[in-house]
Amino acid sequence: MATIASGSHEQDLYRDVTERVCKITERPKPPRAWYIAIVFSSSLTVMLFGLIGYLIVKGVGVWGNNAPVFWAWPIVNFVFWVGIGHAGTLISAILFLFRQDWRTSINRFAEAMTIFAVMCAGIFPGIHIGRVWFVYWLAPYPSQHLAMWPNFRSPLLWDVFAVSTYASVSAMFWYMGMIPDLATLRDRATTKTRQFLYGLGALGWTGSAREWSRYEKAYMLLAALATPLVLSVHTIVSFDFAVSQLPGWHTTIFPPYFVAGAVFSGFAMVITLMVPARRFFGLKDLVTIKHLENMTKIILATGTMVGFAYGIEFFIAWYSGVRYEQFAFINRAFGPYAWAYWIMVSCNVISPQLFWFKKFRTTPWLMVVVCIFVNIGMWFERFVITVTSLSRDFLPSSWGYFKPTAVDVLMFIGSFGMFFTLFLLFCRYLPIVAMSEVKAVMDDGHDHH
Repeated sequence: MATIASGSHEQDLYRDVTERVCKITERPKPPRAWYIAIVFSSSLTVMLFGLIGYLIVKGVGVWGNNAPVFWAWPIVNFVFWVGIGHAGTLISAILFLFRQDWRTSINRFAEAMTIFAVMCAGIFPGIHIGRVWFVYWLAPYPSQHLAMWPNFRSPLLWDVFAVSTYASVSAMFWYMGMIPDLATLRDRATTKTRQFLYGLGALGWTGSAREWSRYEKAYMLLAALATPLVLSVHTIVSFDFAVSQLPGWHTTIFPPYFVAGAVFSGFAMVITLMVPARRFFGLKDLVTIKHLENMTKIILATGTMVGFAYGIEFFIAWYSGVRYEQFAFINRAFGPYAWAYWIMVSCNVISPQLFWFKKFRTTPWLMVVVCIFVNIGMWFERFVITVTSLSRDFLPSSWGYFKPTAVDVLMFIGSFGMFFTLFLLFCRYLPIVAMSEVKAVMDDGHDHH
């Protein structure tokens, strides 16, 4: 009788997970806060695409990019959004390979965030080329126009391969993990339209033993394929700077420094999105304080790595004895952009140290406040690296001070609108927690108990 009672209790727990996750998409109307958020974010998205149209008509002169700062907000925003997208693959692939079961409640959030962040990132190089209507020249088709493709020594070409590969593998990984859950939504659908659409996404999944066996093998292979991409993508993005001859850029610490910063900012964005979502959609029993605390520990570790990298940059500039390098870093800290540099240090080095205290690691609203500061600091990091090295070059006669235009600022704000719009639609129409993976972990927990 005890065994029967135990089995019945487990079935109730599994049913509870299914009900909690499925009711988010099945409820006739989402919370009012969702409507307010979608109206606001979609308005910003419309503004973004309106400004892109304005840019195409008027030209890139509407941006603040000018001599000597030819790389400015577009490249800063690109690197920022690519970095945001790193946490998803890290949580999904690397933690999966290391059998970290705490990832199961948060990996779907993070994977979706990866896809949406990479989409936002891809916009900026696309519109940065000037003549956007010739963007198809970048595609590897037989033509005499491929001026970019023969130069395989260009890190900009490496970016094309790295980011497109990362985006496609991450999308496959995200979609594949959802197939069993889409089949659950298909089987529970009450209308023909929902049944057809979720059935289309589920690819005829029946849940047989053979399907589960092949699914788990394919998921493992994709995780193994995605793992090196976590390291390679932002490493190659850092090469945009590191292979140059500009003081403050050509440094060998950039690849690990950029990867640590990407994981740092990505986890901060996951917490920023997840805490309100678990509150509004009633997921506090699935996304627990323990999950959030584990992520804050990773933020603390990677934030310390980033702070160490800042110190190493100054040390190497001093130890090298190269006066141009020394000037580049002194100019960052005490020059005309000192305000940006100290915002960066305060947000990226000082604010994560609050996670040494358990109260900050276990209080959701305090986590969100710290994580918002982290993301502000990580944007300023990319701004400081890009703009300060360009604004004061070797010739004092060519020095200048970069000032963003309203178009620069509004396009960056609009990219957040696009990101949040996609995320809100994901929360409304797709399973935001991996039900099958959570149930598998619950089963292990009962065995241990």
